[in-house]
Amino acid sequence: MNVTGESEMTAPTNRTTVERRSARELVVTRSFDAQARIVWEAWTRPDLLKRWWAPRSLGVTLFECEADVRVGGSYRYVFGRDPKQPMAFSGTYKEVVHPSRLVFTQLFEPIRAAGEAIVTATLEEHGGKTRLVMHALYPSEEALDGAVAAGMERGMRETYEQLEQLVATLA
Repeated sequence: MNVTGESEMTAPTNRTTVERRSARELVVTRSFDAQARIVWEAWTRPDLLKRWWAPRSLGVTLFECEADVRVGGSYRYVFGRDPKQPMAFSGTYKEVVHPSRLVFTQLFEPIRAAGEAIVTATLEEHGGKTRLVMHALYPSEEALDGAVAAGMERGMRETYEQLEQLVATLA
């Protein structure tokens, strides 16, 4: 079961699992049919992020994407349905190990008071496939509850499907 109590959806070849490990921790896992360097590029290059990061079925677009992927560098993703009413995630890269590990802070700008999550993304390649494990530690139980209630799980599942489609074209 996933964090909302629904049964897992199965993708044609790979599936995204979302597991709430504690009151503040969420772990998302997905395998991709691509080498780690290709998945890394899709995760770190703004031109490629714009092609998968926002859930299309919800009418969401990534309007702006900045990413200075180095320790101490920052990122900012501006998204939404209407460019006149955008939302943004932003943060700072704490650890960058190409192409296997990213650690960064994540702030949902409309709710700054909720604080920053710490996200660790690891990419492990085996036989031309890459397993992505994204571990997010939220600043509070309420912050994670809010993200789940806002539909974050559905959005992540869809965007990881879009990422799967993109890396297939890059492989």
